[in-house]
Amino acid sequence: MIDLHRALSNDRLLRAPTGLNRKAFDELLPVFNDAWQAQVRQPAPGGGQADKARLSSMSEKLFYILFYFKCYPTFDVAGFLFDFDRSQANRWMHRLQPILEAALGQKMVLPERNLESIEQFLERYPEVKEVMIDGTERPIARPQDQERQKEHYSGKKRRHTRKHLAAVDEGKRGLVLTQAREGKVHDKRLLEEEEEVQGIPDEIPIAVDLGFLGLQKEYDNIEIPHKKPRGGNLSEEQKQENHEKSKRRVRCENAFAGVKRYRIVSDIYRNRVTDFDDRSMLSATGLWNFYLMAA
Repeated sequence: MIDLHRALSNDRLLRAPTGLNRKAFDELLPVFNDAWQAQVRQPAPGGGQADKARLSSMSEKLFYILFYFKCYPTFDVAGFLFDFDRSQANRWMHRLQPILEAALGQKMVLPERNLESIEQFLERYPEVKEVMIDGTERPIARPQDQERQKEHYSGKKRRHTRKHLAAVDEGKRGLVLTQAREGKVHDKRLLEEEEEVQGIPDEIPIAVDLGFLGLQKEYDNIEIPHKKPRGGNLSEEQKQENHEKSKRRVRCENAFAGVKRYRIVSDIYRNRVTDFDDRSMLSATGLWNFYLMAA
């Protein structure tokens, strides 16, 4: 079995398989324990079987689910490394993921799933001065069903994907994360369906890329790059403005890169539980936000 004590005694060794250093791990552990105790009072289906495995301490449980998210091993590999059967590796992961999500929720680091009103935004994020919105996709195996294959094929990525839209603040923190959708859906259409912009106050600028062209006609606080005219060129002033907008908007890409340190949301998705891809992206975004807060 993996030597947990060795990992906990070395920040570099702990960060590599979990994404958190010792300080952040220790800060999350008591909240994770509280979430576990709340679940123990209402056992999950199959929980008794998982308890027969070898994750006896709360540190081991937290390390295991963080390790799964960060490294995304197959259950055969996870079972080999933690010295139990692949079926137990599966049960532990599905039992611990909701507990991790609940713990991150208690730490107030999970992103909102939608913004129902400006009041909701101001109550949750009163300090935010700027917002960047963009889409992110993760690869999936090619669906065998022909209709699902067409729905999930992303022409942008040239592969089959699942997509989220995310709103990020100037500190690279994920504020809002939409439900997972098929990769074929265009970013602007997804934004309009989720009505994400309507919950952001008018005084907060929203930076987007040219994939959301036309949105600036609907909202006054949209900042979008100048589009090169057909057969013409941008002026030097417009190029400079685009450069400045790009420097601010890149923080959204930096946030996505931080979330996708967790390979469960960057590698080809292979789990089969319905909507687990959405729950894993939510938890991974929460872990990134927690990392920013605890760093």
